[in-house]
Amino acid sequence: MKENDLNSTQDNLDAQLRERLLLSPAVSGDRLMLADTTLLAALNGTRALTPNERQALSSSPLTLRRFRQLSLERYAAAAQAPQAANDPVWSGSRGMLRAASTTEALEALVTDDGHWTLHFLPQDGGWQVILSLSAEAPFAARLLNDQPQLRVIDGGGAIVLQGRLDADGECERAWPFATAPAEHFQLYGAGFAVEPVAP
Repeated sequence: MKENDLNSTQDNLDAQLRERLLLSPAVSGDRLMLADTTLLAALNGTRALTPNERQALSSSPLTLRRFRQLSLERYAAAAQAPQAANDPVWSGSRGMLRAASTTEALEALVTDDGHWTLHFLPQDGGWQVILSLSAEAPFAARLLNDQPQLRVIDGGGAIVLQGRLDADGECERAWPFATAPAEHFQLYGAGFAVEPVAP
C-alpha cells in the first residue's frame, strides 16, 4: 500500500474515532491499550493498524483520546514548519440544522465546510454542548497554536458557547437556553456560526 493511501486510511480512521470518542461512556478499568509508538506509526503512515489493534483502539475511550491527542499534536507541529505561514486564514464557518425527525433529540451539527462539529449531550436534565475542531481542517494547527477566543452563535446572534479550544481541540459548556437544541435552532432560522472573537 502506498504511503498516501495509508495516510488517507488513517485520516478516515481518525475522523471516525473522533466522533465515537465524544459519545463513548467511561469503561471500568480502562487503560491505554496501545503504545504511542504504534499510534504514531499509524498516524505517520509508516504502517497501518492491525485488525486487533483497531479493535483495542475502538473499545478503549482512554486510548481513543490518546490517539486523537497525538493526531492533534502532529497537526500542531506542522504550524512550526515554514510553510505554516501559508496556511489558510480562517474567519468563520457556518452551518444549518437539516430537516430531521422532531421525535429524536439532536445529537450533532456540522458546519458546511466540515471543519467544526457541535455535539449535544444530555446532562442533569439539560445538555452539554461541545465544539470540536476537525484535525483535518487546514487551519487546525494555527488555531491550536494561537488559542484564539471562539464563539458559536445561533441564527439570531445569541451566543451558544464561547471559550478557547483545549488540547483536544474541543470547547465544552452547558447549553444556555431553556429550549432543547433542535427546537432552539429552529426558532432562529436553523442556522449557526463558529467564529473568532475580535480582540
